[in-house]
Amino acid sequence: MKVITILGARPQFIKASALSREILKRKEVEEISIHTGQHFDANMSEIFFEEMGIPQPKYNLGINSLSHGAMTGRMLEEIERIIIDEKPDWVLVFGDTNSTLAGALAAAKLHIKVAHVEAGLRSYDMKMPEEINRILTDQISDILFCPTQTAIDNLHAEGFDKKKTRLVTTGDIMYDSAMYYRKMLKKPIGLKSKDGFILVTIHRQENTDDVAKLNNIVTTLNKLADKGHHVVWPMHPRTKKKISEAKLSLNFEHIEPVGYLEMLYLLENSSIVITDSGGLQKEAYFFNKYCLTLRDTTEWMELIENNVNQLVKVDNKNMLDVILENLNNKIDNSSNLYGDGQSAKVIVDNLLSFS
Repeated sequence: MKVITILGARPQFIKASALSREILKRKEVEEISIHTGQHFDANMSEIFFEEMGIPQPKYNLGINSLSHGAMTGRMLEEIERIIIDEKPDWVLVFGDTNSTLAGALAAAKLHIKVAHVEAGLRSYDMKMPEEINRILTDQISDILFCPTQTAIDNLHAEGFDKKKTRLVTTGDIMYDSAMYYRKMLKKPIGLKSKDGFILVTIHRQENTDDVAKLNNIVTTLNKLADKGHHVVWPMHPRTKKKISEAKLSLNFEHIEPVGYLEMLYLLENSSIVITDSGGLQKEAYFFNKYCLTLRDTTEWMELIENNVNQLVKVDNKNMLDVILENLNNKIDNSSNLYGDGQSAKVIVDNLLSFS
């Protein structure tokens, strides 16, 4: 069986590492990776291949820094060409990026089976490009690998129980990776703050492209620092550019983007996580940290329902008070919301047995 995996953004490299390790155990499976280039900064992509031992992609398309339409269109064209040449049995896509949608579309139009890892997630916020990508990808996939029962329930509500699509509950493949790499933590070079800092990551367009929201975030973090709280923000290049354009000053620690092992170090040694990332909400849970999510909605509702995560509106003038009220929150992650760390095995077993 030949499988093409589509990669493009940081979370996909992390998920792919667990799957590639499992595929290497199976003599009957050949994997070929395509890196679309959606994340192209060395600290956003190449470092993941180097420090995580992910096989280098056979194809690197170098497609980035374009509008959504242009980027997806270019990826679709290039991936289609490769599929025709390689003739895979499966095209496997992860998550909800433009790379995800382009890979699924290219395969479906060529009548190649599509497998979607991390399927069935819904934020019900159609302003998010990710929501559009994940909905469309689910609709054209042959098998949907769902991390939680909530994801399965979402798909049933959309009528998938009346389709031929196979739905499989796998647990979360990012949990596979987090547990595997937890023993390999790396302290980021130049990190000044000691243990117990507030870990921040902000990168979504709805936060970075809205000057008022971005200003509220930065002002709130500055006030936290003024009150003696250590804040550490590994800053996405695009976010850094937006802060510069808005002429906002920072009086807390902000560092260059970090690799996965460095991010795990930051999680392990933080006291609380503030983010607008989807993946980091779960990783905070894996590392037993309370999370404040600076968004109106989340696709990981089980975290909210289990009181380990809280949504915080970015335009809330009292955002500082909300953060201060939750700084000492402790969580219990013994309920295993995301499975037992065997997601990759379940995925490969199902690909091999699919008929």
